[in-house]
Amino acid sequence: MLQTIIRLLSTSYAALLLLLFPAAILGQSPSPTTVAADDAVVEVTVTGEGISEDEALKDAQRKALERGAEVQISSHSQVENYELIRDTIYARADGIVTDFKILEKGSAAGGVYFCKIRAKVRKDAVARSWGEVQNVLDQLGRPGVAVYILERIDGQIQDSSILESQIEHRLLDAGFVIYAGEQLRAIAEKEGLDAKAEANVAKMQAIAKNFNAHIFITGTAQANSAGIKVLAGQQVAMYNGDAAIKMYYTDTAQLLASESLSNWRGGARGHNSFSPQAGKKALENAGKELVERCYVSVMKRWAERISYGGELELEVEGMTMVNAIKLKKKLRGIPKVERVNGPNLTKGIAKFRILAKMTAEQLVEYLVEDEFLAFMEVVDLKSNRIQAKTPGS
Repeated sequence: MLQTIIRLLSTSYAALLLLLFPAAILGQSPSPTTVAADDAVVEVTVTGEGISEDEALKDAQRKALERGAEVQISSHSQVENYELIRDTIYARADGIVTDFKILEKGSAAGGVYFCKIRAKVRKDAVARSWGEVQNVLDQLGRPGVAVYILERIDGQIQDSSILESQIEHRLLDAGFVIYAGEQLRAIAEKEGLDAKAEANVAKMQAIAKNFNAHIFITGTAQANSAGIKVLAGQQVAMYNGDAAIKMYYTDTAQLLASESLSNWRGGARGHNSFSPQAGKKALENAGKELVERCYVSVMKRWAERISYGGELELEVEGMTMVNAIKLKKKLRGIPKVERVNGPNLTKGIAKFRILAKMTAEQLVEYLVEDEFLAFMEVVDLKSNRIQAKTPGS
């Protein structure tokens, strides 16, 4: 009798162990997400999608970082500018998640590509990236963006832009400083400019520059009547449309990204084929995809600026080619200057494009030292541009 009781207890204990720790008892492999013994590395298996194989891989790396470092990143949730820092780190995922293996890749439904990877996410790399982004924000402040979109419905220019508003809200929610199109329009009107004319986009960019915005987003969007269609028993006023946006550095006018959306359709219920309300609804629906692509582009450029340094432009008036070449050699010797392109000498103005892991203001701190004073005197400073003149010019 006693042996029977002992045998029953042993069987129950084994069953309990099997229930709680099935993988350990049966010798099964661990789940796709595992943690190393020192809790410093997290291994995950994820699948990304994109419009190309490269974009699918980058999406997989971002998802690996999101999953592997979720707890660590969430621990910073009370930090100022948390959303902006978090999304910047996700945008830098391909530089952080480098220890991975592609398990499977190919075409997926809807004309997109997929990429399945097993990756190791190192917590020290995430912590280091977080510190770098936070330091840049401390030095630069939050990046400023000015947005101006010219929008038409049935050929009529609209007083306000739906796409513009969507972009502004998306970036504002992410932590950017936004200089709205309405601000730019108000100043343009005060200066006698026609803010509704495409020819004045350059002037609007100049206004954005005076706001000290780092990035200027501009473009056009339009919706045109495409007749009436019956959908689910309801008459719907249909509209065709397209939209295109471009992003520039305000100081150098360097093109950062270009996104477009063509041949989309949308509408709203109505009996009249010409319906401004249907046109606005169509623009709103189409904008969702374009706004997200715009946001990804902004984050990518912002992340690159932090990772590799931004391009600064230096113009020196009254400089000879000999002195310009000497100045280039000295610029190369400045710490954190990665590359110096130029000089491009035109009408006595030497132009240098400097790739550096610092702000224009930080670079000026070097340029006012004695070894540079013999070559130039700084006369103007913007976020990405420095203007100077040679002594006596």
